[in-house]
Amino acid sequence: MFDVYVNDRHDLLDIAQGTPLPLIGAFGKSRRKKRRIISVSHEIRSAVQKHGFYIRKMSDIRKH
Repeated sequence: MFDVYVNDRHDLLDIAQGTPLPLIGAFGKSRRKKRRIISVSHEIRSAVQKHGFYIRKMSDIRKH
């Protein structure tokens, strides 16, 4: 399971459940979303295993 955090710019941060928030400057003001995610894509799962987190910038998604 994964916890999802969102910051004031609506960027999403995915981390494994129970792990502390990584020290990332862009996520200084973040809050946890109410739902937990059970399954994620292979890309997100491998990024969390390698780096401990996965960041999705919602502004990049909206442009496409």
